[in-house]
Amino acid sequence: MNATAPMPSLIQRLKNYLSLIKFSHTVFALPFALIGFTLAVVYEHKTFEWQLFVKMLLCMVFARSAAMAFNRYLDRRFDALNPRTIRREIPAGIIKPGQALTYTIVNSVLFVATTYFINPLCFYLSFVALFVILFYSYTKRFTALCHVVLGVGLALSPIGAYLVVTGYFDVLPLLFSFSVLTWVSGFDIIYALQDEQFDRNHKLHSIPEALGVRKALVVSTILHVFSAVFVVSAGVLGQFHWVYWIGVGVYIGALIYQHLLVKPNDLSKVGIAFGNTNGIASVLFAVFTILSLFL
Repeated sequence: MNATAPMPSLIQRLKNYLSLIKFSHTVFALPFALIGFTLAVVYEHKTFEWQLFVKMLLCMVFARSAAMAFNRYLDRRFDALNPRTIRREIPAGIIKPGQALTYTIVNSVLFVATTYFINPLCFYLSFVALFVILFYSYTKRFTALCHVVLGVGLALSPIGAYLVVTGYFDVLPLLFSFSVLTWVSGFDIIYALQDEQFDRNHKLHSIPEALGVRKALVVSTILHVFSAVFVVSAGVLGQFHWVYWIGVGVYIGALIYQHLLVKPNDLSKVGIAFGNTNGIASVLFAVFTILSLFL
């Protein structure tokens, strides 16, 4: 007689879904969204509205949840074959594929619905944003530039938050978006180094698969140089307080540090470079940037 497995509690199910979407990785894009929102309020002399701020946060949560759940749903077959990812929620049987897809659809609808209550431009662009962040999950199947597509998806956070407040584009938040694009693309290449051989064996595309570890690290370095140039350009154009430049120093220092950690013949510290270093860099950079806007 087979024992029936107990149903997981509500709290456990919540933890499972938070793990599915790697909620802790929100620290990559959210700080830049906060920069975009604050920049719009301070530079455009807008009134800070809590309701608008909450809507912006909800958009971030819904969009990212939809993107990550869809990525896990679409990649479930490869995740089950990869020793590094075999314990993820879907291949491990913790969350069923249909549940992940439903979660994706619900979060997508909630994202679009939330933008409807912000302003017309955000609502119309929500469909474009949703396409980009969901389309990313397909890109490893046909292009090594998948890292750039991921970068574009996260780069929508600062300009998107700016649009929430203002309803129009401007150069300064776009510079922050470009910095995110090149920063994320660069560190995603570093992260993909772990799967170079797996990707090659299963006909998946990535910069490491296409160029090898050494050249992939060169491409990542170039992208991070551009990211540094964009945050410096934003500071010059915005004529920010000197406190901003402390944040720039921390940010650039973190970029350099992760490239010192990861070497072509030693990938043991990829996890530290990808998660810890970039997470700390984005949070501290946002803190100093936002502080400088009020000084």
